[in-house]
Amino acid sequence: MEGEARRAPVPGPLGRLASRVYARGLARRTARFDRGEGVVRFDRPVISVGNLSVGGTGKTPMVRWAVRTLRDAGHDPCVAMRGYKSREGHSDEATEHAEEFDDLPVVAQADRSRGLIELFASERGERVEAIVLDDGFQHRQIARDMDLVLLDATRDPFDDAMLPAGWLREPVEALRRATHIVLTHAEAASSSGLSTLAARIADFRGHEPDAVVRHVWTGLTIWRWGGSTWEATAESVEWLRERRTIAACALGNPGPFIDGAQRASGMLAAKVVLRDHDPYASGTIERIVGEARAAGAGAIVTTAKDWVKLRRCSLPLPVAVPRLELVFDSGEAAIRGALLAAVAEPE
Repeated sequence: MEGEARRAPVPGPLGRLASRVYARGLARRTARFDRGEGVVRFDRPVISVGNLSVGGTGKTPMVRWAVRTLRDAGHDPCVAMRGYKSREGHSDEATEHAEEFDDLPVVAQADRSRGLIELFASERGERVEAIVLDDGFQHRQIARDMDLVLLDATRDPFDDAMLPAGWLREPVEALRRATHIVLTHAEAASSSGLSTLAARIADFRGHEPDAVVRHVWTGLTIWRWGGSTWEATAESVEWLRERRTIAACALGNPGPFIDGAQRASGMLAAKVVLRDHDPYASGTIERIVGEARAAGAGAIVTTAKDWVKLRRCSLPLPVAVPRLELVFDSGEAAIRGALLAAVAEPE
């Protein structure tokens, strides 16, 4: 879906006017943070993983990669995030992180500083050595030692506009704050598109992106309703090639996931694309099941983030959840080295 334009939240003259108002307010806020006003410095290293625009750029897989890298090196990190709420009061992404790693402290609340202070006052929190901010680029209330910014390779920020006339949370000039820039979703971008975006970034900041990554489906978890609970089995991605499927997701940028489902499936018979963080109410579940039956689908394929909500109910079809991993096309050693250097104790 490279190059496919998304309709702006507020298109036309009204959106452009609102964008100017938003930009002025943001500039005042940015100036305060630039002066250090309202910024908390914790006594542990802080690694921020964030982006410039609204919509999925792959923050969750990158946060998992950072946590795994730190743990493999013997460090004990925690994750802090705003925690967008589901109807049960749990954050989708926080649940993903907690299920991916044993004994990983996750702070999920709007006031991340307060949540971290509460964590560090606990016995478990005393052992935490580093903080990984999930979606932290605009959360400037917390000072950071590494600012890792992800840009979706299929959506050039230089061609976008500020909210609500476009999808940018900040102007592209904010990228100058980034210590490292990573292009994500390279699997969904053309080589010419990647080259063009890399060159534009180089013109802007003096060198090309620090890394380029692909999001690769390395396997599937197949969930089947057993009558009273869900039962899971592990399968290869080839499992999908033997079945007609329907894709369902509620993502800020569904394009890469839908592209992946189309590549993996024997026949993607239908797709249900919902707004980001959709709560998957009963009517939505009925719609998905109805479209699956109408399409003759033998399975539903969805993301780990969406499965957190879908699993609340029983479904008549197996649900395939891809196991998503980051694969670096370039820059892995540099990003890993910078990450470990940021958390290293000073000599």
